[in-house]
This record gives sequence, structure tokens and C-alpha cells, in this order.
Amino acid sequence: MTVAALCLGVLLGWLAFAPRTPDDSSADAGFARDMSEHHAQAILMSQLVMQRTEDEQIRRLAVDIDNNQNFERGVMATWLEDWGLPRARGEERMAWMEGDHSSMEMPAGVVMPGMASPTEIQALTDATGREAEVLFLQLMTTHHMAGVEMAQAALDQADDPRVHALAGRMVTAQEGEVTLMRDLLQDRDAEPREDVDAWLAQLDSSGGTDEDDDEEHTGGH
Repeated sequence: MTVAALCLGVLLGWLAFAPRTPDDSSADAGFARDMSEHHAQAILMSQLVMQRTEDEQIRRLAVDIDNNQNFERGVMATWLEDWGLPRARGEERMAWMEGDHSSMEMPAGVVMPGMASPTEIQALTDATGREAEVLFLQLMTTHHMAGVEMAQAALDQADDPRVHALAGRMVTAQEGEVTLMRDLLQDRDAEPREDVDAWLAQLDSSGGTDEDDDEEHTGGH
């Protein structure tokens, strides 16, 4: 009887303290799905500008975003597979985020904050040289700023430590790239569409991010 009680206690303890797999409506799953879609457009814009500029700085930035975000999409797809969840969402985009984000009004053809409209993607497709560089930097700055908000929400709401680790690095990396893109726009006598300095100051005042060391990836956008 004592042995049976001991075994039962061990089992109950394991059930109580074992890591819980995120469910379909969790912030973890919502972040993985939404950020994967968000990344897909950043990859598209990076590939477009790579074909339309001869500037080495712009090309390096675009290649970095393309490589890292493709990698991160693979990581997030693996999470969903590990959790036994489909990649397709069963609810509105951003429904997992605290606040009424899923009902936000978006411009025509824009499905999440920060994403470029089909008209803007076509404009980038049609542009070349400096025009393509400026438009890419403006669109990607807006894209990154919204991506940081989504990653910060994952830091605040998700449970899986792997999600925390990757989201934290996304915040840090994208903050750095927003600063870089602001400077690259200034080099071209152009400005971002948002007040980047105010955004960076607000981000710094929020206290930074909580980064873990158990994620194998060191980049992120």
C-alpha cells in the first residue's frame, strides 16, 4: 500500500509539474502562426530588393533578413509539429494577443499591422535603384516595428521557454535593424514613415527583453 501510494504521489507530482504542451488557442501557437506569416512577407520584400539594387549594404541587410527569417519560420513550424498542432490557424489573426488586435482596421489587403499592402508590394516590384532601396527600407522599418510588438506580446503571454528565447532575440535584432535602416534612409535623404526615435526611446524605457540561452538561433527579425 505504501509503495502504491508513493507511486501515485510521484505520478501526480509529474502531472502537476511537467511542462504543458501549448494548445491550439495558446499564445505560443498564435505567435508561431502569425509571425510565420509576417516573416513570409519580409522574405518576399528582401528578395525583391536584392534583385533591384547594386548597393552592398542594402543587399547584405536583405540577405540577412531572408536567411534568418526563413530559418525562424522553420523553427516555428517545428514547434507546431512538436505540439501536435496544424500550421493553419483556427481563429482570427492576432486573436491570441491581449487587447482587441484581431478587430483592428487595416488598409485594403493588409492582414496584420506593419505588413505592406499589395499596392506597396507592386510598387517595390516596379522600382529599381535608389527608389527601390528607399521603399524597401521604409516598408521594412514599419514591418519590423510591428514585428517587435508581436514578439513582445509573446514574451508577455507565451509559456514555452523556446518561444520566449526566440521572441526575445527577435525584439533585440529588429530594434538594431530599425536603427540601421533609419541611418540608411538618412544616407539617401529620406525618412522612415514613423517616428523611429520616439519608438526606440519607448522600447528602451520598457526595460528590454528576457532572453534565454537555450534556443539554437542567434539571429532574428
